[in-house]
Amino acid sequence: MDQCRHTLEQHNWNIEAAVQDRLNEQEGVPSVFNPPPSRPLQVNTADHRIYSYVVSRPQPRGLLGWGYYLIMLPFRFTYYTLLDIFRFAVRFIRPDPRSRVTDPVGDIVSFIHMFEEKYGRIHPVFYQGTYSQALNDAKRELRFLLVYLHGDDHQDSDEFCRNTLCAPEVITLINTRMLFWACSTNKPEGYRVSQALRENTYPFLAMIMLKDRRMTVVGRLEGLIQPDDLINQLTFIMDANQTYLMSERLEREERNQTQVLRQQQDEAYLASLRADQEKERKKKEERDRKKRKEEEVQLQKLAEERRRQTLQEEKVRKSECLPPEPHPDDPESVKIIFKLPNDSRVERRFHFTQSLTVIHDFLFSLKESPEKFQIEANFPRRVLPCLPTEEWPNPPTLQEAGLSHTEVLFVQDLTDD
Repeated sequence: MDQCRHTLEQHNWNIEAAVQDRLNEQEGVPSVFNPPPSRPLQVNTADHRIYSYVVSRPQPRGLLGWGYYLIMLPFRFTYYTLLDIFRFAVRFIRPDPRSRVTDPVGDIVSFIHMFEEKYGRIHPVFYQGTYSQALNDAKRELRFLLVYLHGDDHQDSDEFCRNTLCAPEVITLINTRMLFWACSTNKPEGYRVSQALRENTYPFLAMIMLKDRRMTVVGRLEGLIQPDDLINQLTFIMDANQTYLMSERLEREERNQTQVLRQQQDEAYLASLRADQEKERKKKEERDRKKRKEEEVQLQKLAEERRRQTLQEEKVRKSECLPPEPHPDDPESVKIIFKLPNDSRVERRFHFTQSLTVIHDFLFSLKESPEKFQIEANFPRRVLPCLPTEEWPNPPTLQEAGLSHTEVLFVQDLTDD
C-alpha cells in the first residue's frame, strides 16, 4: 500500500498515468520519474517529402473589417516589435531559463494540469512521460506519434484547444490511432522540442513515425485548423505513410524470426558443444582413472619389490648372525626337525643354552619359510615364545623351554593373519 500510495502521489493521483508508467517499467522503459540523461533529440526533420499543411488567418471582409484591420495594424506591429526587442535584450541580461531542462516530467504534468483547469478533463489521452520516452514507445510499438506544441501567448491557442482538440471525433481518432504528446513552449521540455521541430506558428502539430529505421517527421500542421479538417489531414498523413509501418513490421518480424532461428542454432550448437565437452570430459576422466590405477599398481609393485628386497636382506643378515651349529657328538646339543607349512622338513642342531630367538632367526633366514610364523611344540602342545613379549621380555633358552635332545617342531604360517 505504501508503494501504491507513493506511485499515485508522484502522478498527482492520476491512476491512468500511474498505470502507464508502471507498465512502461515492466517493459524495460525507464520510469518517467527516473529519466535517462538528457541528450539531443534524434528526429529526422530534413526529409523533403514531409507533408506540410498551414492554415492562414482569414482575411478581413468588408469595409468595416478592413478599416479595423488597418487601424489595429500599427498598434499590433508596434506591440510585437517591442515585445521581441524586450525578449532579445533580456536574453543578454539573463539567459533563457527554458534552455535548461531540469524536470521534464514536471513540465508535462504541469501542462496537463493547466490544460484540464482551462479546457476541462475531456481531451485526448496525454502521454505521461518525456518526449524522448514517447519517441521510444512509438518506435517500439510501431505507432504514429502526434506532437502538439502549445503557444500560451498565441491568439489562436485557446480556440484550437477548446473547439478542435477537445472535439469528440478528434479525441476518438487520436486515442485509437496514435500516441499523443503535448507540452507548452513556455516550459523547458516544450521549448527543447520546439527547437528540434522548428515550428513557424501556433497551434503546431507534428506527426512522427519510424521511417527508414529513423524517427521521422512525416507531417506538419500549423495554424488554427477546424476539427473536420484536422481529422482529414491526420487520416491523409497516416494513410500515406501506413505502408512504411507495414514494411517496418514485416522487417521487424523477419529480424525477429532470424534472431530466433540464430538463437535456436546457437542453442543447438552450444548443446552439441556441451555434449562433446561432456564426452571429452568423461574420456579424460577415464584416462586419468586408468593412469592413476596403473600408477597405483606400479607403486604397489615397487613397494612389494622393496619389501621383498628388504625381507631378503633381513634374511641374509639373520643368516649371517646365526651361531655355528654344534657338533653331533656334543652332549649339550639339541637336534630339531622343523616341519614347514609347505610340508618340507628342515633339520638343524642347536645348543641347550641358546635362546629360542636363535631358532626363530634360523627359520626366518630360510627361503621357503613364511614372513610371519610361530613355532609350536606337539608334546605338550604349546607355542614357543621365540620373540620378546610382555609375558616373556627375554625369550627362554631351549633348556628352559623344556626341549629334549631330539624334537620335532611345527612352523605355523601367520602371514595371512
